[in-house]
Amino acid sequence: MNLGNTIATGFREIWAHKFRSLLTMLGIILGVSSLVAMSAMVQGLEKGLREALVAMGGLEKIRVEQSEELPAHQRHMADRATGVTMHDVYALKASAPLVNQIVPSVDMYGFRGNNAVTYRNKSARPFMFSGTWPDALALNEHVVEHGRMFNELEDDEARSVCVIGTGIRDQLFGDPEKVGREINPVGEIVNINGQPFTIIGMFQHYESEQARKERELAKLAPPSPNGKKAEASRGGGNRSRGGHFVFRLKNNTVYIPLRTMQVKFRSAAGVGGTADYRLTTLQMKVPNIELLEAGLQQVRNVMLMTHKGIEDFTFRTQEDTAAEITKTIQNARASGGIIAVISLIVGGIGIMNIMLASISERIREIGIRKAMGATTIDVFVQILVESIVIAVVGGVAGLFASYGLVYAIATFTPSDNSPIITTSAMLMAFACSAGVGVLAGLFPAFKASRLHPIQALKYD
Repeated sequence: MNLGNTIATGFREIWAHKFRSLLTMLGIILGVSSLVAMSAMVQGLEKGLREALVAMGGLEKIRVEQSEELPAHQRHMADRATGVTMHDVYALKASAPLVNQIVPSVDMYGFRGNNAVTYRNKSARPFMFSGTWPDALALNEHVVEHGRMFNELEDDEARSVCVIGTGIRDQLFGDPEKVGREINPVGEIVNINGQPFTIIGMFQHYESEQARKERELAKLAPPSPNGKKAEASRGGGNRSRGGHFVFRLKNNTVYIPLRTMQVKFRSAAGVGGTADYRLTTLQMKVPNIELLEAGLQQVRNVMLMTHKGIEDFTFRTQEDTAAEITKTIQNARASGGIIAVISLIVGGIGIMNIMLASISERIREIGIRKAMGATTIDVFVQILVESIVIAVVGGVAGLFASYGLVYAIATFTPSDNSPIITTSAMLMAFACSAGVGVLAGLFPAFKASRLHPIQALKYD
């Protein structure tokens, strides 16, 4: 038996029954393209989320917040809960050597209340308006592009200075990409909730890698007939957005010294004539991820001591976020995989059905071949190869179709989660299609090879 001739026979069968073969292969095409698209979506989702996780400060970061509710056995002590205060900061600095970069902050949010930054007749609502220490710059992976970060002296003296993100600059002073020149707001005076502040620094623009590529491609695009430059097709290319929420939050942040926040805003926010000096968050890092559990335990011990045993605080780590990311990815992979497997099973059933129909049409042909010396193995291999050829051709068509499917999906997904097609996914999908061809051809091949030549020749 010549394998090349057998494969050529398989192609001739496909060509002789083009429409029937196309319908048979449709399940395989859908299965392979679904498998590749699912893998591409998961890859894009994972890349975007991991990128955002790094921008948030990495896995080594620990965040302590005031707990909204005490444990059940301590609720009778709610009136003695103090919340997170500067006392905790100094205690941790003195007694928790496993953590460093301990940074307190008092935060206000633009989407709550009337917190706004104004300049002349323009207004911007920052996502986060934070009173903090200068160390927040390194802790939160910020980089100052123009000017500088405020220093400890400015914090001690509660000076009215601020450092803003590019999103705030764009809303108050204009977007450099729209006006065609760089805009440096350092030295300008803005009003934060009615209080004058001098801008002493501006952070660099943050965006996902995908958003950066789209923005640069938009720059290279030729101008439209009305003279305007083309804009990026999706949100990622917009500087005011920057892709993932984390990047937009960083671009729309305003930092002021912690004492300035407490003196100018929290003194007036107290209850019963007393200033509210509670912190919103207390952030810190461990030197490496292996020390995270030990660091958390050390911080907990110190804070239980400063809070006299009352657990009115809670921890949040980036590892929790990473676990949520992993779970999301696993769910997406499982859902997509099930859909792809169902499509491939349907495709395999189609191939088996069409091969059985083909055998019924070719019983006399098989009988003649056996009468002329073809062995049972020869017939078995011929039918099996024909089944594999149909599956492989369907698999190749599915790989091409996957590009169109992924492109269609990409137009509806956020730019920083854009699907990414990988070679390994394509190889796996192609291997699956070939495997389906083998499995689907086994029964028809076995049935054909068992035909008796005399009975086959008598078949009408």
